[in-house]
Amino acid sequence: QLQLVESGGGLVQPGGSLRLSCVASGSTSEGNFIGWFRQAPGKGREGVSCISVSDGTTRYADSVKGRFTISSDNAKNTMYLQMMDLKPEDTGTYFCNFADSWGQGTQVTVSA
Repeated sequence: QLQLVESGGGLVQPGGSLRLSCVASGSTSEGNFIGWFRQAPGKGREGVSCISVSDGTTRYADSVKGRFTISSDNAKNTMYLQMMDLKPEDTGTYFCNFADSWGQGTQVTVSA
């Protein structure tokens, strides 16, 4: 079974930056896109960004375009999410996802 472990969350002021990491290990699953989702308190889980494992194609939610950058290092089985110009509405738990595998999440809080 594929295991995903996120890290890099924390408390940051508006306008600040964070870089999230997701390390994959174990058996591979079938799928093309690995990505990030987030869930704010009292809200549903929403897609943030994803990257194709085959050709590196990236996709972003409109709310993060121009501020977040997704990337991957296949040699390290690691995916990253560089988050810039963070806003309070970016607050939430960020989850890594590939096929039917999910990480445990890492908390991002944007507050003054």
